[in-house]
Amino acid sequence: MAEMLTLTPAAAKRVAAIADKQAKPPVLRLSVEGGGCSGFQYKFDLAEGPEDDDSVSDTDGVKLVVDSVSLDLVAGSTVDFVESLGGAAFRVENPNAAAGCGCGSSFGI
Repeated sequence: MAEMLTLTPAAAKRVAAIADKQAKPPVLRLSVEGGGCSGFQYKFDLAEGPEDDDSVSDTDGVKLVVDSVSLDLVAGSTVDFVESLGGAAFRVENPNAAAGCGCGSSFGI
């Protein structure tokens, strides 16, 4: 299932830097919660490691983990880290999203 999710090298580098500062393993958890202006919103956290039902993707030694419930909503997605004049943020390119919001943190199916 690891091929269903992609963490870009830029995102992996940023996760590694954050994890290093917090003395945690370089494991980024992506989950989906109800809410946001489009119905669902992405949530990012550092994790100690994958859970039993997680899908795991590895990029440059950094793991992206997603639980089985969230995976249904983000399968095939790419997680990137982008910096612009508006700020810096993790961005999810989700092929399952039929609608999104201007901030890029919520989506609809």
